[in-house]
Amino acid sequence: MKKILILFLLATFFSCQTSHKKEEKPNIILIVADDLGWSDLSYMGSKYYETPNIDKLSKSGMTFYNGYASSANCAPSRASMLTGRYHPFHGIYTVRNSDRGNKKTRKIIPIKTKTKLDLEYFIIPEMLKAKGYTTGHFGKWHMGPKGYYPEQMGFDVNVGGNRHGGPGSYFPPYVNVNIEDGPDGEYLTDRIGNEVVEFIDNNKDNAFFAYVPFFSVHTPIQSKKSIQEKYSKKIGDENHNRADYAGMVHSLDENIGKILDKIEQSGLSKNTLIIFTSDNGGITAISNQYPLRAGKGSYYEGGIRVPLIFSWQGKISPGTKSYERVSNIDFYPTIKNIIGHNNENLKLDGIDLNPIFEGNEIKKRALFFHFPIYLEAYDVHNDNGTDPLFRTRPGSVVIKDNWKLHHYFEDNKIELYNIVKDVSESKNLSEINKEKTKELLDDLTKWREDNNAPIPSEKNPNYNQKFVDSLNYLIKNKKIKGKVNKNEKIDDKNPF
Repeated sequence: MKKILILFLLATFFSCQTSHKKEEKPNIILIVADDLGWSDLSYMGSKYYETPNIDKLSKSGMTFYNGYASSANCAPSRASMLTGRYHPFHGIYTVRNSDRGNKKTRKIIPIKTKTKLDLEYFIIPEMLKAKGYTTGHFGKWHMGPKGYYPEQMGFDVNVGGNRHGGPGSYFPPYVNVNIEDGPDGEYLTDRIGNEVVEFIDNNKDNAFFAYVPFFSVHTPIQSKKSIQEKYSKKIGDENHNRADYAGMVHSLDENIGKILDKIEQSGLSKNTLIIFTSDNGGITAISNQYPLRAGKGSYYEGGIRVPLIFSWQGKISPGTKSYERVSNIDFYPTIKNIIGHNNENLKLDGIDLNPIFEGNEIKKRALFFHFPIYLEAYDVHNDNGTDPLFRTRPGSVVIKDNWKLHHYFEDNKIELYNIVKDVSESKNLSEINKEKTKELLDDLTKWREDNNAPIPSEKNPNYNQKFVDSLNYLIKNKKIKGKVNKNEKIDDKNPF
């Protein structure tokens, strides 16, 4: 009888423990900066930008130094983050059209991209709403036209979100932003920060999810005058030196500080998970991410490796560092595990990061990137992308352990890099290490087959090699500045 009683008490104990874990509903704040580069923060070593609040967040939790966005530009990265799925699942590969750049410079016809996140997808806010969370969206949405806005996809509150990818202005009257104009001189980043603080205040007694995709630091590059003047007096270096951009980073940090202070003042620190990241790399011509190669729009490291912090007082040890290769597609399964959401039919491509928070290693896996599209140059002299004419040409990438393979579809070109020994991706080892090249290419091929990833192969009848040679000649000799005009007129018969 005594033995039975002990077994009963033990069963009751473990049942209570399991039940408690399932019922745990921490507040979740997901902060996503726009176009903020991997090195654009003082905790990452920048001596020019000042980010004391984000530095504080880094010290309070776990900082991932090999954190990745799932895509090199806005909409596809956000779509994969919110669905927890790779791009062949939702079909969003780039922003607007996929045939970017001059038609004479594209060898093949790219795959058409979708421009909206279908309502049938069960995304992060809908999962949280199903668990009783109050959900708020603050900032940039960029996931489709009207009818596909945040309020149709699991959000109780939508401040700012619509189809547009960037604000026309950071000062009233606001353009391309779903928000009422504030008083003269109001700064959009401050407005978003204040709206989040008010949301927390109104929901501090409930479980809430605040998705905060700031518009900053997306173009136009506009800083508050007083902050820009401060940085104009500061000495930068060859990579970080723009006072107006530094002012934008500064305001972003200030408003993240507001959110952190509100959580602390409200006594919510032990019951709030905070995630901070960027949707893709920074624009190289504005803020160079050296030693990473290239930037936004490119699948070299500068375009996809991003800042990433997880902080949760009492759950994640403060000041910890991780060099695991993780992605924003991992956010969904991580949150799903924390809140105890059970859905056997929910297939996710990411992995649960909770074991890392507990000091354990995660199962070895590869990261995949598929971009069967073109993305034209932002600055032909500074991008350091695929070639001067494009940041990205159609292809795929796989990262496995310390190795990274690029496969381009136009000419079947292969590039292989050891991204620990050569983080700048400067030495192509595909001909030297053929065994590793075959291994990664086989992995990539199998992944594409398993995921029905579309591969463009139809030749573009408008392609003109002489025209391409002419443009490259003019770029090399500084006859073209910045971007190549989509309708650039060059004598094909006598290009030089």
